[in-house]
Amino acid sequence: MSTELIKVTINGKDFQVAKGARLIDVCRENQFDIPSFCYYADLALQASCRMCLVRIEKMPKLQTSCTIICTDGMIVTTQSEEIEKAQRSMLEFLLANHPLDCPVCDRGGECELQELTFDWGNLEERFVEQKNARAEKYLSPMVANDPQRCILCKRCTRVCDEWMGEDAIEAGNRGSNTVIGTYGGWLNCSQCGNCIEVCPTGTLLDGTYRHQARPWELTQTVSTCTYCSDGCQMSLGSRGDELMRIVARDRYVNGLNGEFLCIKGRFGHPFVNHEERIRTPLIRYQKGGKLIPATWDEAIRFTAQKLDAVVAEHGSNALAVVGSPRLTNEALYCLRKFASEVVETENYAVADAFSLKPFFEDLGGPLATHHDIRHAKTILLIGGEPEELQPLTAKQTRQAVRNGGAKLILINSVPIRLREQAAQFIHLRPGTEDAAVLALVGADDDALAARKMGVEANELELLRQAISETQGDVVVMFGGELSAYAQAVVAQMPYIFAGEGRRILLHPLPLFNNSVGALDMAMARKSVAELLDPAENSIRAMYVAGSFLPEHLPGAAGPLGQLDFLVVQELFETETTALADVVFPAASFAEIDGTYTNNDGFVQRVRKSIEPVHQSKPDWLIVARLAKELGVEFGFEMSASAVFREIADRVPAYSNLRYPALKDETRPVQVSHAVTTKRDLGNETEGIRRAVEALSDDGEKSGVTPPVGHELFKLGTLTDKVPQFHLLAAGNPKPETFRISPLYQITIDEKLKRETIVV
Repeated sequence: MSTELIKVTINGKDFQVAKGARLIDVCRENQFDIPSFCYYADLALQASCRMCLVRIEKMPKLQTSCTIICTDGMIVTTQSEEIEKAQRSMLEFLLANHPLDCPVCDRGGECELQELTFDWGNLEERFVEQKNARAEKYLSPMVANDPQRCILCKRCTRVCDEWMGEDAIEAGNRGSNTVIGTYGGWLNCSQCGNCIEVCPTGTLLDGTYRHQARPWELTQTVSTCTYCSDGCQMSLGSRGDELMRIVARDRYVNGLNGEFLCIKGRFGHPFVNHEERIRTPLIRYQKGGKLIPATWDEAIRFTAQKLDAVVAEHGSNALAVVGSPRLTNEALYCLRKFASEVVETENYAVADAFSLKPFFEDLGGPLATHHDIRHAKTILLIGGEPEELQPLTAKQTRQAVRNGGAKLILINSVPIRLREQAAQFIHLRPGTEDAAVLALVGADDDALAARKMGVEANELELLRQAISETQGDVVVMFGGELSAYAQAVVAQMPYIFAGEGRRILLHPLPLFNNSVGALDMAMARKSVAELLDPAENSIRAMYVAGSFLPEHLPGAAGPLGQLDFLVVQELFETETTALADVVFPAASFAEIDGTYTNNDGFVQRVRKSIEPVHQSKPDWLIVARLAKELGVEFGFEMSASAVFREIADRVPAYSNLRYPALKDETRPVQVSHAVTTKRDLGNETEGIRRAVEALSDDGEKSGVTPPVGHELFKLGTLTDKVPQFHLLAAGNPKPETFRISPLYQITIDEKLKRETIVV
């Protein structure tokens, strides 16, 4: 939008607004309430509900404010008898075929149609003809549908197309017979549920939460998603000690993601109150024995004695400390403090899929925010698959191309779905992503890089040219395929492609919600591979907060099974806890206060929605209590804010931050990661060159686009606790009837089978 200001008069008051601003947005920003159903910011215009009517001087009839761009000198009236009469008539038409079932509708209390009807007061329904009644049904395991409530705003179809790029839900038929649905009647999509979120009525509903509670019964708590690194803001709806649902509805929360959430963020919360949560501390008193329930005092005392014994006999470095990238900054900081100050070991690590340490050590420019991605002019994506692993990043990328005219350059060994939006797709051989980074440094190695990648050399020249010719922001994103040397080169790209009118922004794509925070807390002194290396036999005890990833575990007979002592704090029993001598029950993200740091570098609040279930405790508090038993008092006095205060005092990037500064999710705070000066990349490029030269000149390229959900629907420790995920992981089979939930028709997992009732 232009920075030039123009004069607009609204209801007799003059305003200076940006040239090119949309009238409905200007009116709302200046507290002139204009009703609408079909309008949704940053989506293609629909202009079908006709509720946003205004009078504009010198125009012969009422105009829809959602389609009007402000011009200098425009004089607008938003309230008059004429406008009110037209709006009342439109609302009456919308209600003509709408059922009066608010008392049983899940959207009651949050329904935009209901609220506008109440706002207009004495609205009279004069249509007495029989309504077009249609049966309620399910569109998928996640989405329920009541067609007769639809007012055909088509927000859902536009969101499915523009946000997700899936076109899974569409409008069928014409005129009064138009219905919202999907081809074949069954949704085969990413099941994000964003169509549910943006629906202004009760047409599309959360099929996992349906008829469980009313909105006014829920306590809403703004928090941060515990899955991927995008850091979506959300509202946790709890009743008593139970987390009932999660939404990103703008009436409760207005974060960097707007109303967007992916399937995991929206539907992946039943693990919080799941019956399989670890209820009490558990102790295995002898190797090969069973884990026995114990009190907290006993478990802490037993653990401290065992750790003391190991350190006394083998030295402090015989103990390793490992933290999960899913933990809060506060928990990871306490773990690092425990490792370095309490037991004084050099062996501590983060159980992450890959490390971004080389990237942040050589960071040459600012991190790109999701807002920057949406408004970038050029986006370069090296490796990764944001559609499945960082869905908000994919959504912003897709909208930048479709709605903002950005150029997307994709470098990948797999034709991922974002290829449909790419202006240039460099389809390389698997494992040759470093060669692409080598080509970004300069043209000297184009022949080598092109040969190893299996592409034409001119494609690499076009790649550099596209970046060099960009005026505006260039966002460089990368996944876990890059080596340490390649990460260092990418981190210096703001210097490599520096130019007038061009800004290079960097956006790493780690997998977990606090992968960035784990690095900031300096937990990644060593890698998990080093700690679990069978050749490294000096480690005799290990303290693990969270669990290892499947690829980290060598099996029960591996290094973990050979330890003298293993203590784990977790939510559920896992492959790691199966080998543990002590298990502490940890609290989930919905039961704690703290912070995560996302891939924008934003520090985001995690807030307690319910009390910790059973006897679970926050991870940081367990660590502090164990430290106290070992003779070191952290002095945090049961307060997560006290932990964060010490983080702000000791971690330079978080200097002077406090919880009150993070309270407004509409104004996120970005940490001050150190930016290095421009430096010689000779060692890095030479290291990459040697690695690339060792690659084969042959290799098959994958020509198959991965199916939707191949990563999103995978069953993990948390998503395994959602019955609907088992259906999706099994291919989302189509049920015999759509009238009832597929959970009652299809049995995929033995856990879902009901016990046989003997009559």
